This record gives sequence, C-alpha cells and structure tokens, in this order.
Amino acid sequence: MASIVKVGKKYKVQISLYKQGQHKKMIKTFKNKSDAELWALEQELEKGKGKNLADRDTYFPDFFEHWIYLVKQKDVRESTFQNYQKALKIIQELFDGIKLKDLNDIVVQMKIDNYAQSHSRKTTHELLLKIKTSLRYAYSKGYIAIDFLPLVKARGEDKPKRNKSLSITDFRKLRTYLLQHTEDEFNILVLLALETGMRRGELLGIRPEYLFPYGIKVRESISPTSSDTSLKTQNSKRDVTINKEVYDLLTAIPVKSNGYIFSRENFQQSAKLTRLLKKIGLPRTTFHGLRDTHASFLFSQDIDIVYVSRRLGHVNIQTTQNYYLELMPEKRHQQDADALNLLSSLSKG
Repeated sequence: MASIVKVGKKYKVQISLYKQGQHKKMIKTFKNKSDAELWALEQELEKGKGKNLADRDTYFPDFFEHWIYLVKQKDVRESTFQNYQKALKIIQELFDGIKLKDLNDIVVQMKIDNYAQSHSRKTTHELLLKIKTSLRYAYSKGYIAIDFLPLVKARGEDKPKRNKSLSITDFRKLRTYLLQHTEDEFNILVLLALETGMRRGELLGIRPEYLFPYGIKVRESISPTSSDTSLKTQNSKRDVTINKEVYDLLTAIPVKSNGYIFSRENFQQSAKLTRLLKKIGLPRTTFHGLRDTHASFLFSQDIDIVYVSRRLGHVNIQTTQNYYLELMPEKRHQQDADALNLLSSLSKG
C-alpha cells in the first residue's frame, strides 16, 4: 500500500514497487493531501492491473535504444534498422534527461516542433512515426499510463518534391537520347529505369542469371548503406518485361567481377543523372522520379492499375493509387478538355 507522510507544508507519497526480484520505491510530493491521496490511489489501481510502474522511471532514450535492439532489429531489414539507429541519435539529443513517466502529448509535441524547425514535414513525420511506435509498445507494457499519441502531430515545411515525373514530351526526348548514346553503360541504366520502373537498388542488383527473353527477374536490391541485398518487400520480387531492343543492349554489357551487370560507381548515380539531364536540357529529377515517370506514362496510356501495381512491385493497389494519382500534364489537359466537352454536350441535348 502507498504511504502518505506530511513533510513541512507538503505531502510525500511513497509507493512500494517490485522489479526483477528487487523492492523499489516511487516517491512524489504534493502541495495538498487530497492530490496526494488521489495520485496514490491511481498508482495502486495501475499496480492492480499489472502495470509495471517501476519501468516508468526509465529514460526515454534508454527505452528507445533497448526497444530497437530487442524488438525492431528482428523484424526489419538491415537498411531499415539503420534508420532506427539514426533516429536513436536524434532522440538522445531531443529527449535527454526525460523519463517515460514525464512524457505526455505536450512534451512530445514541443520536442517534435523543435525538430521540425530545421527539417521537412516528411522527415519529421518519419521520426515521429518511430517515436509513436515505440511508445505504443511502452503503453501496452504499462510503462506509460495514457495513450496520448493520437494528439501529437508532425509539422514542418513541405519542401519542393525532387523526384517529379517527367512529362510525356520530356520522357520521349530522354528515351531517344539514351537509345542514341548506348556506348555509356550509365545511359542503359537510366533507360532501364524509364522502361521498367525498377528502383535504383534493383537495377544495380541485376545478374545475368536474372535475365530471360525478354525480361528481368527482380531478386536483389543493392544499398549504399548496407550489405543486405534482400528486396524492399515480398511483393518486390517480380518479373518485369522489356522490349527486345533494350534486352539486347542489356545482355551486351560485360558482367563485372562481382557478378553484377552494372557497376556501383560508388553510388554516384544520382549526381550523374543530374548532369545528364542538364546536358540534355531536361528538368531535374531523381531515379525515383524516373520510376514515377514510368508509372505515370503507363497510366496516361490507360494501362490497368492492377498491372502497373504488379510491375512496380507494390504491396497492394492502394499503394499505387496513393503514389501515382497525378497524371502527366498532357494527359491531364486532355481529360480537362474531354470533361468540358462532355458537360457542353448536356446543354445541346
């Protein structure tokens, strides 16, 4: 049972806890007796529900570190786990000296808002998502008393999107240039990105044994931060067809000593792509932007979304819809015209 003792003008509450074979105490001081009695009753009720109150004195950064190594490391890819390790360093700085029992929506929101001042909304959202996931685990274990996480929101500035898809006109211009300059293997790599919608890591993971007439078996993904070559998701494992012209260019490339077709080039493909697009006079985009371009082009030609989703290796159709609802400019303009013509026809009837 809790004990309440008056010390001077304040009331000290002491609750006995039991953790890992040791008896511990949780102590808190209040200005009046009624508040002390209420808090003591709440804690005793929590103990009665099996909540582990002793762990609420754990510092949040320490808890997060234990959580990622004991729980998350077994559930995610090595490259994904490295993102959790990066988040740990940020959390150690943001939440230094803050215990689990001190956390609430106001404290977490203030820390996240502070982080958002120098980071994009997307980056802030990704950090907050990891924090929320860890604290939901803490709540299920009774380490925090209230699930306040729905109240915390990610804020920050929305920075211009770097991986914009190219228009159909620019898509054709780039494809024509690449086919006319196949002496550079990098141009074939970019061509494949346009033709297949494969991720950069998947392109770098192509081996000769993954080729078939006329297509590519997507079985590996090369990461600049990890030796793990497994694919992003189970659905990423797929067969992607290509036309004969591109297939012949791909099979003519000498296989590298490591068994892969394309050189990793110290993972400088993004910088090389920027220089290539500038040389041709095209808008800047990324390898993921080429993937977006491939998907947008297929949609502009009324290719079924189920096929596009499978070709891209998405988990489900909803993922495809969420990412690629925006049509290329030319297609959008055409649909605008079609919609207006349809509306005009109503008045003529």
